[in-house]
Amino acid sequence: MSAVEQWRGVASEQDEEISGHVSALLQRRSRRLLGSLVRPHRRRVWWLVLAVLLQNAAAMSGPWLVGMGIDRGIPALRSGRGSPLFLVVAALVAAAVTEGVAYRAFVVGTGRVGQDVLLDLRERVFAHLQRLSLAFHERYTSGRVISRLTSDLDAITELLNEGVDTLVTSALSIISISVILMVLDWPLGLVSLAALIPLLLLSRWFQVRSTAAYRRTREAVALLVIHFTESLGGIRAVQAFRREPRNDEIFAEVNNQYRQATLRAFQLITIYWPGIHAIGNVATAAVLLYGGLRVVGGSMRLGVLVAFLLYLRRFFEPMAEISEFYDSFQGAAAGLEKLSGVLEEEPSVPMFSRPAPEPEGGWRGEVRFDGVRFGYRPGVEVLPELDLTVPAGQTVALLGRTGAGKTTIARLLARFYDPDEGRVTVDGTSLPELTEQQLRRVVAMVTQENFLFSGTVAENIVFGRPDATRAEIEAAAGAIGADVFIRALPDGYDTDVGKRGSRLSAGQRQLVAFARAFLADPAVLILDEATSSLDVPSERAVQRALRTVLADRTAVIIAHRLSTVEIADRVLVLDDGRVIEDGTPSDLLGSGGEYADLHRAWRDSLV
Repeated sequence: MSAVEQWRGVASEQDEEISGHVSALLQRRSRRLLGSLVRPHRRRVWWLVLAVLLQNAAAMSGPWLVGMGIDRGIPALRSGRGSPLFLVVAALVAAAVTEGVAYRAFVVGTGRVGQDVLLDLRERVFAHLQRLSLAFHERYTSGRVISRLTSDLDAITELLNEGVDTLVTSALSIISISVILMVLDWPLGLVSLAALIPLLLLSRWFQVRSTAAYRRTREAVALLVIHFTESLGGIRAVQAFRREPRNDEIFAEVNNQYRQATLRAFQLITIYWPGIHAIGNVATAAVLLYGGLRVVGGSMRLGVLVAFLLYLRRFFEPMAEISEFYDSFQGAAAGLEKLSGVLEEEPSVPMFSRPAPEPEGGWRGEVRFDGVRFGYRPGVEVLPELDLTVPAGQTVALLGRTGAGKTTIARLLARFYDPDEGRVTVDGTSLPELTEQQLRRVVAMVTQENFLFSGTVAENIVFGRPDATRAEIEAAAGAIGADVFIRALPDGYDTDVGKRGSRLSAGQRQLVAFARAFLADPAVLILDEATSSLDVPSERAVQRALRTVLADRTAVIIAHRLSTVEIADRVLVLDDGRVIEDGTPSDLLGSGGEYADLHRAWRDSLV
C-alpha cells in the first residue's frame, strides 16, 4: 500500500457521502441549493433574460440582413435605387449597437447576481459549519472543511465570473440558429442539422467522461488541501518527530494524483474541441456544395446561401465556446454537489428557536442526569445508565482512568451531544428545551486547550459577552488575578495575542480563558482538565483564580492533577461510565478506595 493510500483512508471515508459517484441524490441537492440561491434575485434574472434575448435577436439579424443586402440591396443599387441597401446598412449598424448595449447590460447584471450568490453561499456555508454539532467536526477534518470553503467555492466563482455569460449566449445562439436555418431553407437546413447527430454523440461521450474526470480533480485537490493544512497545523509534531520526509512523500503522491486528474480532463478537451471543429468544417463543405449547386440551378438565391453559411459558422463557434468552458462548468457542478451535501447535514443536537421560561429568581445551576445512556457509536455505551444530581453552587470533581466517562459527562452537560436515553436538566429544564443563547448563558466550558482567537486580550475576554464594557472586562481580569500580567504587556488589554494566543504563556492563556468565563457569568461552569498543561507556578496562579471563578456557581471539574480536585466540595470517581465512589475529598481519602490510591500515587510522583 502506498503512503498516500495509508494516509487518505480515514479522509476518504469521511467524505464518502459527499464526493462519491454521480447520483440522482447529489444532483437533486445541487439543484435545490442553486434554486434557493437564485430565488431572491428572480426579478433581476428576468431582466437579464430580456437583455440576453434582445442581444441574441440583434446578433442573429446580422447574417439575414447581409443576405437581404445581396439579394435586394445590390440589384436595387444597379437600378439606381440606393435606399434599400442604405436601409440594410443602417439596420446592420443599429443591430450592432443594440447587441453591444444589451450584451454589456447582461454581462454586468450577471456579474452582480453572481457575486451576490457567492456572498450568500459563503455566508451560508460558514454559518452552517458553525452550527453543526461537535460530532460532525470530529469526523470531518479541518482540511476538508477548508477545501469546501476554498477550492469548491473557487470553482463556482470561476464559472460565475468567466463562463456563465458565454454558456448562456452560446446555448441561446445554437437554438436560435437551428430554427433560423430551417426557416431560411429547410432542405439545406436538414443537411446542416444532420451534423447534430455526430455532435450529440461526441458531446455525450465527453459529458460522461469529463464528469468523472472533474470529480476526480475536485477530490484530488481536496486531498491536497487537507494534507497541506494538517501538516502545517501540526508543524510542531512534524518537526519534533522528523516527519518531514514522510509528509513530503505523501504530498508528492497526492500532488501527482491531482496532476494526473487534471491532465485527464485536458486530454478530453483536446479530443472534444478539435472534433467539433472537424464536424463543423465537414458540415460547411456539404452545405457549400449542395447550396452552390442549387444557386447555379436557380432554386436558391445567392444571398440566402451566404446568410446560411454565416449562420452555420456561428452555429459551430458557440459549440466550441461551450467546450472551452465545460471544464469550468463541471468543476463548479462538482463543487456545488459537495457544498450542497455539507449544507444538508443536520445538527445532531438541534436547538429550539423559542426560549424556555426561566426559573423565578434566575438560573441557580442545579444539574441532574436522569437515567442517561450514551455511546459515540451504536452498540458501544460509554455511560450505561447515569443518575446524578449536583446541587446549585456545588463544585464537583470527576476522576477516573482514561475512558471512564469524565469528558463524556462534560460534553453532555455542555450539550455537544444529546443522550441516547434519559435527559440532562438544569434547574429542572431539559437542555434540549433551551435556545442556543440560553444554553451558552447557563452553561460554559473552559478546556485544557484554552483556545484564544487572533485579536487583542480584551477581545478574547469579551468573547462570551460581547456587550460588556471595558470597565467590566478589566474588573473580570482583576477578579481572577490576570490584570497584573495583562497591564505589563506592551499594549495592555489592546495587545494582540497572536495566532491561538501564541504570544502568551500557557498559564496566561488559561487566566484569560478564566476571565472570559468569569465575565460570561454562567450558572454552570465546566472545567475540562483546565490545569493539566501548566507548570507549578502557573498552576498556583490558576488555582487562585479558580477559587474566584467557582464561587457561588455550580462547577464540574475534570482533572488528573489532584491539587485541582482538593478545592472541590465533592468528588466522583468513575469506572466504565459508573460512579464507584462519591463523597468529599477528605472522606474518600480516608476510605482507602480508588480515590485514596490515586492520591497516594500522585503524592509519590511529587517526591
